[in-house]
Amino acid sequence: MIDTTPYTKIVEWSEEDGCFVGTCPELLYGGCHGEDEATVFDQLSAAVNDALELYRQDGNPLPAPTNKTADKSETTPPPS
Repeated sequence: MIDTTPYTKIVEWSEEDGCFVGTCPELLYGGCHGEDEATVFDQLSAAVNDALELYRQDGNPLPAPTNKTADKSETTPPPS
């Protein structure tokens, strides 16, 4: 399992959708949603882990997290 801690995980209530929506701006264009905030966070964390695993399996460098205190040894900055 990859440490997903450095990646931004946002869970917020969406009036438009009528549920909690979880996103990770560094990795996921979509996200997950549900009625329970904690469940959405758990689903989001699993989705972030899955996305990072796919990067590793494909031999691609991990995207740089926006968290300034993250260990950047396994990541590369986004292309300019």
